[in-house]
Amino acid sequence: MSEKAHDVETHPFHADEERKRQKRIKMYKYIGIFIVFQIVVITVFALTVMKVKTPKVRLGNIYVQSLTANAAAPSFDMNFVTQVRVRNTNWGPYKFEAGTITFMYAGLPVGQAYIPEGKAGMRSTKKIDVMVSVSSALLPANTMLGTELSSGVLMLSSTVTLTGKVELMMIMKKRKSADMACSMVFSVATKTVQNLECE
Repeated sequence: MSEKAHDVETHPFHADEERKRQKRIKMYKYIGIFIVFQIVVITVFALTVMKVKTPKVRLGNIYVQSLTANAAAPSFDMNFVTQVRVRNTNWGPYKFEAGTITFMYAGLPVGQAYIPEGKAGMRSTKKIDVMVSVSSALLPANTMLGTELSSGVLMLSSTVTLTGKVELMMIMKKRKSADMACSMVFSVATKTVQNLECE
């Protein structure tokens, strides 16, 4: 058999093998692209959805119901309504235990409010209305209070720590504590809040 005839006979076989090789290369490329894509998706998912952030607790608007203050014999009594807001930015609910928010004057407690256990849903804010009563009755004699009330203001602060768990994908639970520290300035004359800052 001549060399030319031999080439004609073997050519279809080589062409078929080449096509199969090209298909395999293309398949491996697709598999590689798919694997890289999955790695990217998993990485993004882990860095965003599965990353557990600490919820935030803040005070909302304060509505004074009653306020009596005496600068001559330094004292005050006040009742107000406010809103505790638990903001959850996670991709799963935050279930928190009951807690107590403490209100202070010059670092000394003058009143407390109870926060019941609750749940802030996925990427949402839980709002809890609370009634607060504060009084200087338990404060030691304080000349600073008299001076402050004479100037027409009353400055208080508040703190709270809520402890709970963030639940992700109904399988992973991560314990998180949400802290709050607020300062507020009340006007004795108008019985309103002049300033409220929380962090």
